[in-house]
Amino acid sequence: MNKIGRRALTVASAFAVGSAAMSVLNRITTPTLAVGPPDPIFERVTAIVPARNEETRLPFLIDDLRAQSGIKHLRVVIYDDRSTDRTASLAEDSAAGDIRFTIVRGEDELPDGWLGKSAACNQAARHGDSTDADILIFLDADVRLGPDALAAAVTELRRSGASLLSPWPTQIAVTAAERIVQPLLCWSWAATLPTLISNAVTAPSMAVACGQFLVFDASNYRQIGGHRAVAASVTEDLDLARALRAAGLRTVVALAGEHASCRMYSSAPELREGYGKWLWTAFGAPTSTAVVLFVAAGIWIAPAVTLVCGSGRVRAVAAIGYAAGVFSRLASRNMETRKAICIRDIADAATHPLSIAAAIGLAVDSNRRHRLGRATWKGRTIP
Repeated sequence: MNKIGRRALTVASAFAVGSAAMSVLNRITTPTLAVGPPDPIFERVTAIVPARNEETRLPFLIDDLRAQSGIKHLRVVIYDDRSTDRTASLAEDSAAGDIRFTIVRGEDELPDGWLGKSAACNQAARHGDSTDADILIFLDADVRLGPDALAAAVTELRRSGASLLSPWPTQIAVTAAERIVQPLLCWSWAATLPTLISNAVTAPSMAVACGQFLVFDASNYRQIGGHRAVAASVTEDLDLARALRAAGLRTVVALAGEHASCRMYSSAPELREGYGKWLWTAFGAPTSTAVVLFVAAGIWIAPAVTLVCGSGRVRAVAAIGYAAGVFSRLASRNMETRKAICIRDIADAATHPLSIAAAIGLAVDSNRRHRLGRATWKGRTIP
């Protein structure tokens, strides 16, 4: 390796060490939803679940919602987004006559300029059970909740004084493809963004949000126009947070810990389709995307390659960079789960360079799909 290559490797390893330090800082400073029975919540809370072809997942979430404690005035709106399976009928069966639940069957085609999830959330938020709520909670159908989850989230929203709380669910990964890719969701911000600062400021560029579980002050949600403000967005969660921040309102991320978990995808094809619908938006224009992906490869893949192929002092520097990447993954995973690191976590973290390579491949594939008009999700084409 020539002198320029050695310097580049040293800089890359230094950045990797910095990302590991950021992960540790966020592990210490990112708030976590309180554990234990919360104080009673007397505000009017409406939970909204948009669901399209979720017959295998939605009944479990409904069971969790029926078991929620601590909220005296809870309503739940399940919005069936023109499912082609038994989502609506199974939702009605699972609700079992619980008067807190309303099942709405969407019948209209998507309005021009709208994407499916934003349109479903908008329709549900306009439903009679939602219009007088003090708190609006949006949940994806694949989320699982502990019995105190909603009350703990509402308590944290009010404690923080924010307009939006994003409780980050533990991401469940089972198959090899999931274990390679899914831990990057939390790591991507835990290793790069100081939440201590992000939660305190209103800069839109520092927003963190996860659409699996969003808790809004309802008046602030309506103030920015709700999901109408992000009608055509494929990353409506982040764009809602940015819209609130642009209006001078704070949004915060907190760790859901034992209160919430989510298994987003159950197979490699589903994972590819899921990331394909939005990853093309992550880094802006194709040129900036190429730069970001090149830098990511330099920081987290090059040290691993050099560790295998290099020798002497260069190999030692590469070992530091590789170890820092693995450590940052372990710190972010521990932050997300709040559980002791296990052998499986270590094995997954050791594949960090492979995870980065997979993410680069997914980003390139997403850009290609979008350019060719082939990005789809749940049977709908993403324009």
